[in-house]
Amino acid sequence: MSALYMIIGTLVALGVLVTFHEFGHFWVARRCGVKVLRFSVGFGTPLLRWHDRQGTEFVIAAIPLGGYVKMLDEREADVAPAQLEQSFNRKSVGQRIAITAAGPIANFLLAILFFWLLAMLGSQQVRPVIGNVEPGSLAAVAGLGAGQEIVAIDGKSTSGWGAVNLQLVRRLGESGSLRIDVHGEGASTVDSHNVVLDSWLKGADEPDPISSLGIRPWRPAVAPVLAELDPKGPAQAAGLKTGDRLLTLDGQALTDWQQVVDNVRSRAGAKVVLGVERDGTRTDVPVTLASRGEGKAASGYLGAGVAAVEWPKEMLREVSYGPLEAVGEGLSRTWNMSVLTLDSLKKMLFGELSVKNLSGPITIAKVAGASAQSGLGDFLNFLAYLSISLGVLNLLPIPVLDGGHLLFYLVEWVRGRPLPDRVQGWGVQIGISLVVGVMLLALINDLGRL
Repeated sequence: MSALYMIIGTLVALGVLVTFHEFGHFWVARRCGVKVLRFSVGFGTPLLRWHDRQGTEFVIAAIPLGGYVKMLDEREADVAPAQLEQSFNRKSVGQRIAITAAGPIANFLLAILFFWLLAMLGSQQVRPVIGNVEPGSLAAVAGLGAGQEIVAIDGKSTSGWGAVNLQLVRRLGESGSLRIDVHGEGASTVDSHNVVLDSWLKGADEPDPISSLGIRPWRPAVAPVLAELDPKGPAQAAGLKTGDRLLTLDGQALTDWQQVVDNVRSRAGAKVVLGVERDGTRTDVPVTLASRGEGKAASGYLGAGVAAVEWPKEMLREVSYGPLEAVGEGLSRTWNMSVLTLDSLKKMLFGELSVKNLSGPITIAKVAGASAQSGLGDFLNFLAYLSISLGVLNLLPIPVLDGGHLLFYLVEWVRGRPLPDRVQGWGVQIGISLVVGVMLLALINDLGRL
């Protein structure tokens, strides 16, 4: 079933985002009087095609990894004298800039729409209450403690743990002071704590900002009674069964499932002995933990889980907006995510953030499937984030991308004449090399995660 969700989620996501992006180019081109020859969603062999009254061919092709809008252009083919005024290359620099920029702008508008819908639908969020602070950690040194609720980070309000994580991600690889505002249970005053960062998580392959500060979110106690097993995991291989209660791990008493998680994660590939109670009988079960991830990011894996528990109502909050308020929320979230995406790219370029955080088509497909399976809200959220990523990446000043074309047009506007074809050709070759290189790196990262 998860594979079906992954296939359908990926096709819907790419179909929606690519269609909207190309429609931006198409719509503005038509308004500027440019004749559009073909509007294609996908590449390769056409699966479905039709024509409109203006002669534009619409195509749905076999390879759903992008799309394109082909316009009448003297640089690509001979144009009949009667149609010269409808040629893209005959339009003013301003019109060509508008047509080229319309695709990425359409992606941003789509993200605003999705965030607007999500803001009105509302969401249930877990209050960011600290459950525990590790002794000697950055959070402990700053004076943070259990029971405090994080209300803002660097002046940005945090309604839930997702917002906390997002604000912390902005500071990855940086040095300086991180301000965390908290208030205690039942307290009306807000206290500020400054966490001192020094190249914080610089170059980390899979950074976990919250735990790296030494903060453990509050969560209800969960008895370590197994409710599910990975058929290919170490727990199943060792003979553990659903209903088993874990009593000890290498002699350490276990009273909460989180203790199991913490111990297992820190012992990738290790051999451990679990004290297990089954049908009233206690027995010791040796287990060789698996390892997930590479290098310092490697973590242990048991392949077992427990049943979900109900959260106390006082630890949850409903966050929703009216139609007008939701517009501002949609604009704000789109802007913030766009800035974060650009900042992350800059940090990767300067080595502050590991390039292993770059994801490719396999990861996108997996996340698409997981979000589609989780529900409409999660899927819309995923579409919004992916739409922003496409918009930002397409605006990068790299030839072959929209941003590269915009760069050429801006230079033409300043010079009063276009760059020589030879120079533009060099730019396109460099751009193709960069894009192919990044795609290969993202694919290698994807395969490594598998």
